[in-house]
Amino acid sequence: MIHVFLDDVRLCPTGFVAAHNAEECILLLQECEVGVLSLDFDLGWGQPTGLQVASFLASSQRFPREIYLHTSSWSGKQAMHQLLYRSKPESVKLVNGPMLHDTLQTIANTAKNRL
Repeated sequence: MIHVFLDDVRLCPTGFVAAHNAEECILLLQECEVGVLSLDFDLGWGQPTGLQVASFLASSQRFPREIYLHTSSWSGKQAMHQLLYRSKPESVKLVNGPMLHDTLQTIANTAKNRL
């Protein structure tokens, strides 16, 4: 199982696999079991956004266990949250904001212990 961090600018946290665009993120979701997914909305001028990833999740029903929306785009965050909230299974945790420090630390510690 992997954890995926979608962002074109921010550094990828320890314990996550970086996806720099929507296409990379969707490929990881198709090919891997994803435990935690953290989504940005804006991924570069003229590029597909995090909403395309949310749309993929909704249509494919290939949801990770947890989804966080770390984007600074208020409207993008709302659009992703509304789509995901309507379509996710009850067992999926959806957070309309970034991961807390404790969550990031737990994932980083787990990754270090695997090495």
